[in-house]
Amino acid sequence: AALLTLPRKRGAATYAQALQNIPETQVTTLENGLRVASEESNQPTCTVGLWIEAGSRYEDAKTNGAAFFVEHMAFKGTKNRPGSAFEKEVASLGAHLNGYTSREQTAFYIKALSKDMPKAVELLSDLVQNCALEESEVEKERGVILRELKEMDSNLADVTFDYLHATAYQGTAMAQTVEGTTENIRRLTRGDLALYVDTHFKAPRMVLAAAGGISHRELVDAAKQHFTGAPLTYKGDSVPTLTRCRFTGSEIRARDDALPFAHIALAVEGPGWAHPDNVVLNVANAIIGRYDRTFGGGKNQSSRLAALAVEHNLCHSFEPFNTSYSDTGLFGFHFVSDPLSIDDMMFCAQGEWMRLCTSTTESEVTRAKNYLRNAMVAQLDGTTRVCEDIGSHLLHYGRRIPLEEWDARISAVDARTVRDVCSKYIYDKCPAVAAVGPIEQLLDYNRIRSSMYWVRL
Repeated sequence: AALLTLPRKRGAATYAQALQNIPETQVTTLENGLRVASEESNQPTCTVGLWIEAGSRYEDAKTNGAAFFVEHMAFKGTKNRPGSAFEKEVASLGAHLNGYTSREQTAFYIKALSKDMPKAVELLSDLVQNCALEESEVEKERGVILRELKEMDSNLADVTFDYLHATAYQGTAMAQTVEGTTENIRRLTRGDLALYVDTHFKAPRMVLAAAGGISHRELVDAAKQHFTGAPLTYKGDSVPTLTRCRFTGSEIRARDDALPFAHIALAVEGPGWAHPDNVVLNVANAIIGRYDRTFGGGKNQSSRLAALAVEHNLCHSFEPFNTSYSDTGLFGFHFVSDPLSIDDMMFCAQGEWMRLCTSTTESEVTRAKNYLRNAMVAQLDGTTRVCEDIGSHLLHYGRRIPLEEWDARISAVDARTVRDVCSKYIYDKCPAVAAVGPIEQLLDYNRIRSSMYWVRL
């Protein structure tokens, strides 16, 4: 019995200890503007990555898709490692190389043994400064991307969110998809890709982040050795800037009665990354919760909307979201339902929004805050998640916000704060709506708009 109680006692205090015992994030800025940041631990492996302030938002209508195309080409060889030599050198380390592109950032990262950190830095440097962009590889990858675009069209959730951006930010670069259009992918030339790299892959727009069994001093030394070339320096006043995105309350409907389920997304404009209201809105989303028919719990789920969905068979799944960008965001929910349940599900979901604005309770907020704390601590698992956290934070906030500070922000939220902040962003606001599939039963936009407030007698 004594042996069994020991682990439980030791685990009871782990949350507070975990927040206090996280290694410090060290940050060094090189002369050319490159920020080098790391968190050291006793892991036998490390993740080293480059997070770059570049994405589809920096493209125009003619070049939309260039960032995604460049991400594909980055792994197809460099001037120093032509052809498949780059991939073979990564494989020889037993390392894993990956990357992604979003609307406001591009990332490339390598997970390797800690002793191979200097080599990982060298490979990343070669990737962004000397990408070969050979004509034959460009044409080969063009076909790969076109096939990928066709596959993406079958993912109706992603299609719905692309439509949501298109209607919410119409007429701006934020309305464009990350992957670009089929016409653009067919038309983009090697020169277009080279210009994109030359314009955006610059040291002041980059963060070299690392996490795991590495030394910050060694990371900085490796960065000084490999990230000081002329290609990383701006010439003149050619620094790209973002234009303000104006949110528009409107809708896009793509009706297709041949599809089995309807995908509906509704959103209002949310705050940018650095706004303190984001913590409160995340608490609000945790109150709404998420649901999928594969979940257990049935009517006994803590989420009121989930319990309604189970009791009245309203949907197959739903999930709230708070998607933030540098100066704007989308706060909303997405659900998948049968054609004849759309009206009821929309009514209940908007009713939950109104309840957040008017009658949120302290018990709901307490539960939601505990959920967020659990999700926050989960970020500590694995060097890749920590590395991404470091890189993204430095791009979004200019620093890495410690978990202790996040915990303090979460603790400061109460029911009144949730009601006030939700009223600020939701109550009597014009939403953006995107709908795909058999959506005949989706109410007229004016009816949806009229459910964004309650008339109380």
